[in-house]
Amino acid sequence: MRDSETFTANAMRCREEADAATLDNVRDRCLRAEAAWVAMASRSRRSEKARDDRVATVA
Repeated sequence: MRDSETFTANAMRCREEADAATLDNVRDRCLRAEAAWVAMASRSRRSEKARDDRVATVA
């Protein structure tokens, strides 16, 4: 499993926790965590694509 997939799964888990939260501060914390995981997944996908492109160029 690639890092971006793990980060995306974590973001989805945080969204589910936010949806289930009954306290505003818990919901906000989960939504902030989700945003962080989404950003990490996006950066990871860019890195993975660049790495794949380099490998394809060498091969």
